[in-house]
Amino acid sequence: MNIAIAAGHLATMGNLPAESNVFVGRERDLTDLTSILDRVRAVTLCGPGGIGKTRLALELAARLAGGYPDGVWISEQAEAERSERLVPLIAAAVGVRAELDRPLSETLAEALAPRTMLLILDTCERLVADCAELVEWLLASCPGMRVIATSREPLRVRGEVIWRVPPLGLMTAAWPGDAPEPDIGAVAGSESVRLFNARAAAVRPDFKLTAANAAVVAGICRTLDGVPLAIELAAARLGTLSAEQIQLRLTSRFELLSRGDRTAPPRQQTLRAAVDWSYDLLSDPERLLLSRLSVFSGWNLEMAEQVCADDAISTSEVLDLLTALIDKSLVTVEHELDGAVRYRLLDTVRQFATDQVADPGELARIRQAHRDCMLALAEKMVRSALMPPDPSWQERVDAYHQAMTDWTNYLLALEYCAEHGDAEEGMRLCNAMRIAWLAAGDQSASEWLDKFLGQAEDSSRAGTASPVRPGVKARALVVRSEIAFEQQDYVAAERYAQAGLSLSESCEDGNTAAARRMLALAALLGGRPSDALDEADAAIAAARQAGDGWEEGIILSIKAAAIASQGDLDGAYAGYQQALAALGYTRGWAVANVRYGLGRLARLRGDHAEAGRHFGDALALYRQVDARPQMARCLASIGQLALDAKDVASARASLTEAMTLSLVTGQRQAIARGVAALATLAVASGDLATAVRLAGTARTLFEALSAPQPAALGRLDALVEAARAELGSEAVLSLLAEGRGMTAYQAVRQTLAPAADQPKHHEPASWPGPLTDREREVAMLVAEGLANRVIGDKLFITQATVARHIANIFGKLDFTSRAQLIAWVVKSS
Repeated sequence: MNIAIAAGHLATMGNLPAESNVFVGRERDLTDLTSILDRVRAVTLCGPGGIGKTRLALELAARLAGGYPDGVWISEQAEAERSERLVPLIAAAVGVRAELDRPLSETLAEALAPRTMLLILDTCERLVADCAELVEWLLASCPGMRVIATSREPLRVRGEVIWRVPPLGLMTAAWPGDAPEPDIGAVAGSESVRLFNARAAAVRPDFKLTAANAAVVAGICRTLDGVPLAIELAAARLGTLSAEQIQLRLTSRFELLSRGDRTAPPRQQTLRAAVDWSYDLLSDPERLLLSRLSVFSGWNLEMAEQVCADDAISTSEVLDLLTALIDKSLVTVEHELDGAVRYRLLDTVRQFATDQVADPGELARIRQAHRDCMLALAEKMVRSALMPPDPSWQERVDAYHQAMTDWTNYLLALEYCAEHGDAEEGMRLCNAMRIAWLAAGDQSASEWLDKFLGQAEDSSRAGTASPVRPGVKARALVVRSEIAFEQQDYVAAERYAQAGLSLSESCEDGNTAAARRMLALAALLGGRPSDALDEADAAIAAARQAGDGWEEGIILSIKAAAIASQGDLDGAYAGYQQALAALGYTRGWAVANVRYGLGRLARLRGDHAEAGRHFGDALALYRQVDARPQMARCLASIGQLALDAKDVASARASLTEAMTLSLVTGQRQAIARGVAALATLAVASGDLATAVRLAGTARTLFEALSAPQPAALGRLDALVEAARAELGSEAVLSLLAEGRGMTAYQAVRQTLAPAADQPKHHEPASWPGPLTDREREVAMLVAEGLANRVIGDKLFITQATVARHIANIFGKLDFTSRAQLIAWVVKSS
């Protein structure tokens, strides 16, 4: 499918979570904050835990999303235990990936600099000073960025507007003693009561505000000072208590607490009291389970049973206790994944639950149980995804998405291993996460592996711990080689592979086939095809001896590439077919790699139709696991095929999407190659001036890389020389200078400019799909790259109405992003 990315839509549209319940109140806050964000670039929503900072930030961001063409993103800083984790958390949230030869902070800044985007940094109080430095750096590096931070205290950065999030509005008027009944309308209109009613309906659908209970409900909300979390916790008790009982217990509880810490701010006392009160109403087993659940960053029932059950809580009791905690609003239901419901704790509740663990030994034991659970899940994922009997490709995709969902849990487990010097368990976890790390392009694995390999060496020399089993270490060295290869550090990849091979050959449970595979790859990339063939043959023999069809198929594809590099295209084709036969149809990731190799081979043979089929098949498989670098590679190849066929429109669509994906991930080499491809596209479009500008941009990008790119630079020089003959030397020098001053984002917009200057698409006589006339109008304007506010102005409707139309369109067409909608409009037009 041809996909065109409109100017201004160069990144996916954000990662805001879907909220499970309706947002209540705060209309004035939202109006004022919207106005403030038109004028300033940083707003910090301050207030105690439970006051609703995060929910307000999410609602505000959702309403403003139409004004940020490069998306609205949230990064949860609560998971950062150390300052060095802040940048990786943001990079992971927005999809930017690390590069070998520069700090992640530089890659992130360069990737985000051209974007017009809104970033939420949630829960900054744990590392408030570090978050403040981070925000100042982001704002200085990214002129189109605005930041909403949530924190219990201000960041104190330059230009920051501090917004103290107030409690929800209360019904403050006293009841006249002789009034026959209260003013129901006045009570029901207050924000606090509206929230209480909305949450009460979830646990007691028959609950209604009446003359008999209005004063009581208003009293509950006044007692709780309008703190949203406290109100929600109180409303949750309606499942077992009446409103009158809730009010009575709250009053007596607060009287008791008033004799406690008088120095704490009143609202913090109120919130603590509300959570403490809910906690006091729990049974001992419910309290114990809540404290144990605090070690998770989200979980499902099976995980809770594995970590939290013991002699004190049996496995069969976990479900009923968890249900009780959900009913009391202490555990939140998130979503369903692969047939299992996911749960989480609000950050305030999680901190409170952790504080209730009086015995440090208990917390350490539960954290170790969490580590063991995640290790078991990761190794189970590997067995089910890679080992016989083969699961379907969809089952493998589901396993990958499960790993992505539990990514933070895996990181918490790795941190436990690092803190306690558990090098073997850390290596096992890294080994099990190998496929997910490679598919996601997350190269932080190198840091973890280096740490555990170093710990193993230190403990071995000091004799302070049990040595890591050779097979575990051998596999870890191979994974380290694979990560180095992804980082394009081929020297390190070969070094680690050789170390892994030496260790594998001396033990029974190493991975000789994979080690030799990496040596074959290093030789191939190093221009030594004969050595690559020798290593590949040895690797194939080792894979067959181990009965590992996955490894055998991958190695056969590498051997085919080595054969192709020697000019034997028929032999290479036979090799790729052997690889497909070894892999079967269930190992989609490896099959996609083979299909891509077959596509390149077909293009070399001049069979563009077959090449297009192979690239398209590979792209479809890569899309299922959102493997963006590989998707970009396929799209670039499809674009080159279109250029070969002089299909400029199709080439433009594929090459610009490829560039979009490379810009999102921040990979400089892919971006430089993409701009060079766009320069070739401009030549094919007859726009030599744009081609020369883009050549200047591409040359600057290539020169900034640490590794030389003589072939790419030679092609750019040839393009410029050809243009010089037609445009003249002086004009070419001027255009090159312009190009050298452009960013990669501007280069993409240069490519899109000819299409933007042409007449807009006309709606076809018969549109596919079930859209109404108004929805079709909105879809056409979205495809032109217009923000919701502009669309509303053109159609004389509100921005909110535009957002509703787009949501309806997404629902009818099963889309999740504007890029998909743009692609559909382009294809349909």
